[in-house]
Amino acid sequence: MSKQRQLIAAVDMGSSSFRMIVARVEELNGQSQIYIIDTLREPVRLGAGLNAQKYLDDASQERALGALSRFGERLRSFKPGEVRAVATNAVRVARNAVEFIGKAEAALGFPIDVISGVEEARLVYCGVAHQLPIGQGKRLVVDIGGGSTEFIIGEDYEPEAMESLYIGCVSTAQQYFADGSISPRAMKNAVMAARKEVAVLRRQMLDMGWTHAIGSSGTARALAEICVSNGFTQHGMSAEGLHLIREHVSAAGHLDNITLEGLKVDRLPMMPGGLAVMSAVFEELEIEHMDVTDGALRQGLLYDMLGRQHNEDMREITVAQFLHRYKIDSKHAGKVKVLAELLFKQLMKQLPELKEQLPMLHWAAMLHEIGLSIGHNGHHKHAAYILSNADMPGFSKREQQLLSTWVLAHNGKLGKVSDLANTAVHWAAPMCLRLAALFLRRREVEALPELKVKLLEQGIQMSVPKNWLITHPLTQYSLETEVEQWQRIGLQLELLTRR
Repeated sequence: MSKQRQLIAAVDMGSSSFRMIVARVEELNGQSQIYIIDTLREPVRLGAGLNAQKYLDDASQERALGALSRFGERLRSFKPGEVRAVATNAVRVARNAVEFIGKAEAALGFPIDVISGVEEARLVYCGVAHQLPIGQGKRLVVDIGGGSTEFIIGEDYEPEAMESLYIGCVSTAQQYFADGSISPRAMKNAVMAARKEVAVLRRQMLDMGWTHAIGSSGTARALAEICVSNGFTQHGMSAEGLHLIREHVSAAGHLDNITLEGLKVDRLPMMPGGLAVMSAVFEELEIEHMDVTDGALRQGLLYDMLGRQHNEDMREITVAQFLHRYKIDSKHAGKVKVLAELLFKQLMKQLPELKEQLPMLHWAAMLHEIGLSIGHNGHHKHAAYILSNADMPGFSKREQQLLSTWVLAHNGKLGKVSDLANTAVHWAAPMCLRLAALFLRRREVEALPELKVKLLEQGIQMSVPKNWLITHPLTQYSLETEVEQWQRIGLQLELLTRR
């Protein structure tokens, strides 16, 4: 009997609150179990700091950076692979997201991934599924955040439909109850606006059906607490209970006049917005009762991290699905992957920190011809567009952009990816992919010679057998052309021949 322990942590930078969860992982006879040992929450209200031009204002950034620095202190003893931090809707839509994320990562001390709405939905369902018993049929999971709401239908641990809408408790509160004033008309308008958004999912969700409706957000738990504390329902929340809350809130006239039992002070500013969105969800999806769970995005992050450690990486599944969906020549892609990795591992001997990019190089190689599904001309540009914009479960926005850039760089002129020329950490992997694709362009079953590469200060030195080049004039010409292409973005490809 072997027993191992480790600590892992997840940080959820929501549009309303920032949350951190620390857990102990215990492995017993090959089975892993997560035990929560610490949680932190700060009501940052990042989404409230988005101005009309979609820029995060200074005040909201200061609140966010302060919270992250405090989280960072708790995580000071953690290693990079033991922490996963994600940002959701407020950062997704912010025009100054790149600048903010740089400061946020410095404050936290760990990388931060900006995830898509669909990826957020997948992680939410992962967290919820691990908190509930299996074998109870299909579930509808609704997670109302500060700026977006995720809808997932799934059974046991498998999500079957995942959607994300740009409606949330903070954004709705800002639009309809900005100064704290509440009226029946404002509440009706807020509900109708939210219903209009949810209506696009109505038919799909109702046709799929579900056995249980589950709320997983702070909004759901807050509304359920109000329903139970005021005797509107025995557990969870009901359509009738939400109606009674709306009547009370609308009649109050102002936030300060709301006297409902169970309503926490820090939830008060967002509560009318969350109430309007939840009411719209109940009405459009014809829900009579919804239970709530503590499982949510941050728990999903923990289980997703655990899966990656045990070779159950959702990104591998996504790449496999893309190979099938876009009818990619997986045999040829596999050969490019092997050669690209062979070259890259030689460079890793000189620069060990490159190792963490190996999985991304693997996936970029397997997907580098995805653009052929649209057309051959400019297929690398088509591929870049697909990888940048498609829903890719398991991948963060940053990872998708990295894949997109690397695949764009594998063919054609390099001017479009000139930013890669900063350091070897940026250009080593895509340049190995580019060289691998070049050598395998003929797609013939022919053994390649031993290719030797090493890092230069700003480029790569490649050694190729002279006799092989003489018998492969097209490849020799392509390599000579590559030298010019690399020079245009400030990189050096030094070609050497040997016996």
